[in-house]
Amino acid sequence: MPAKQSVYKNSARKEYDITDEKRAEYRRISQEARLAKLAAEQGLHDAIHEVNTPKLDPNDLMPQLETNGIRALSLFAGGGGLDLGFDRAGYTHVASYELIPICKDTLKANRPSWAVYGGPDEGDVTLIDWKAYKGKVDLIQGGPPCQPFSIAGEQRGLDDERNMWGEFNRAVNTIKPKAFVAENVLGLMNPKFEGFVQKYILEQLNDYHIVRFEMHAADYGVPQIRRRVFFVGFKTKKAFSKFTIPEPTHDKSSLDNPKNRNVQDLFATEKPKTMGVREALGLPDIGFDSLAPTIRSAFTGKRNTTSVLNSSAGQKAWGDMLIWPNGVQADREKASGFPAKHDHFRLSVSDVGLLQGFPESWKLSGAVYQALGQIGNSVAPPVAYQVAKNVAIALS
Repeated sequence: MPAKQSVYKNSARKEYDITDEKRAEYRRISQEARLAKLAAEQGLHDAIHEVNTPKLDPNDLMPQLETNGIRALSLFAGGGGLDLGFDRAGYTHVASYELIPICKDTLKANRPSWAVYGGPDEGDVTLIDWKAYKGKVDLIQGGPPCQPFSIAGEQRGLDDERNMWGEFNRAVNTIKPKAFVAENVLGLMNPKFEGFVQKYILEQLNDYHIVRFEMHAADYGVPQIRRRVFFVGFKTKKAFSKFTIPEPTHDKSSLDNPKNRNVQDLFATEKPKTMGVREALGLPDIGFDSLAPTIRSAFTGKRNTTSVLNSSAGQKAWGDMLIWPNGVQADREKASGFPAKHDHFRLSVSDVGLLQGFPESWKLSGAVYQALGQIGNSVAPPVAYQVAKNVAIALS
């Protein structure tokens, strides 16, 4: 097996060095959490908050469209953020490829009729001969692993063995679809990667007319601070000229800085307002609400975790909303029966999925940390939906 393939397959199981102090702290926190959870399971605590009924339905952010006849192939499918967005926009699913096995379980559970290839034996894109798909695919979409360009991933770029842009390019250049859509973290817009973008993306896909742009999930009704970059390419100049970058569908201005809400309301647009976290989750009004801090992408991170916390600043933001971002539970009933510090609201997997734009009907397979990993690594489906809609118009 080539070295790069071996490292690619095992990157999710890397060992990370931490200090003895940190290790002891993690043990202490884990022990405290384990005992508290055990007490909750034994009914030694009263429920601190009622089981919540969300007010936001992400399906409303991406109404199901009629089939448009465009055949889409998905690479690096993960938990299905892009796949779901394109599906809701009327695309015909051809196949999905994903290295992490549990993601295949998620995709098949939600769309049993889909062709899904997962795990190191069939989901490893480095092993696929894409010639079999020539003439059968109109569009390729995917999010090559973002860790090489994220701050959390140390921004090693080309030197990071998780960089899979070359494989995405290989699929596009072999199949030669009418269009492609690629998504990545905002770090790829950093000037330090301009040379990489030019040499290893734009020049490698020089048969396509490409537009690069940024999208913020909250501009499309998703109650989270989440900015991502998209690369959209078209085989013909005609389709390229017809494509427009999706305009915001929602107004997030009152949530950008909730303390200035009254002032910002004076400049609000006629677009529907993006809900804050508490409103979206159906929690009582406490006089303060805001967007969720960026949900961490920890599926292949430094340690498996049931936390969505991304930074110390995020801890304060969650705290201001009286929400506990650690120890996420499998369902709302378990979250309700497991008191969090300061009597804050404890999140469930469904709550976190909703804050990423996944509807209740999209079930995530695996343990809690695996479900959270799939959520945090995904594209917000309503954002994918808006891109997919405009690409379909351009190809019509």
